Amino acid sequence: MITMLILAVCAGGLSLSQYAHILSRPVLFLCIASLALLFEVSAEATGILNLNIFGFWFNVTAHTQAQTALIVCRALGAVSCLLLLGLTTPMPDIIGILRRLRCPDIVIDLMYLIYRYIFILLSLHHQMHAAAKSRLGFRDYRTSLRSTGSIYSKLLARSYQIGSKNFDAMESRCYDTGIRFLEHPKSLTTAQLSFSLGLILASLCISLLAP
Repeated sequence: MITMLILAVCAGGLSLSQYAHILSRPVLFLCIASLALLFEVSAEATGILNLNIFGFWFNVTAHTQAQTALIVCRALGAVSCLLLLGLTTPMPDIIGILRRLRCPDIVIDLMYLIYRYIFILLSLHHQMHAAAKSRLGFRDYRTSLRSTGSIYSKLLARSYQIGSKNFDAMESRCYDTGIRFLEHPKSLTTAQLSFSLGLILASLCISLLAP
C-alpha cells in the first residue's frame, strides 16, 4: 500500500490529498465490512468483547482480530494496486497491452464498447436530469421519485436504441471481430524503470524482514 502511494504521488503526478480522497471510499467500505469478520458467534462468552443478542454471544477474540487485520490489509493492498493502475494508465493503453498479451478479440471489443458507452450513457443521464430539473421535477420527494424512475426507464430505452444503431454501423463496415484504434507508443525511461523496480524490491525486502 505504501509502495503504491509513493508511485502514485511521485511517478503518477497525483497530490497526496487527491489520492487520500479517492482511497477514503474503499477504506470506509472495508472498515464497515470488517465488522462482520470481527465477531464470531458462540454459545458462551469467550472473547475480549462479548455481546449477547437473542441468546447468542457475539465475541471478539484475539484470533478474529488478527484474521480481520490480515484480510483488511490484503484488501487495501489490492485496492491500492487497482487505484494506481486506474489513476495513472489510460484505458486504451491497458486494452492495447491486453491485445499484445493475446487476449481474445471478443474481450477486447467488449472492453472498448463498454468503456465508450459509459460516457455516452453518462452524457444522456446529465441531459435528462437537467431537463427534468428545469421542469421542477425534483421539487419534492414524491416528484423526485417519479422523475428518477422516468429518467432511468428512458435511459434504458435510449441505450438499446443507440446500441442497435452502433451495431448496424459496425456491420455496414464489415465488422467481424477485432476493433482497431490508433495507438501512440509510450517510452519508458531508465530512471522510471529503476525507480519503480527499486521501490518494489525495497517493499518486498521490508515485508520479508518484518516479524
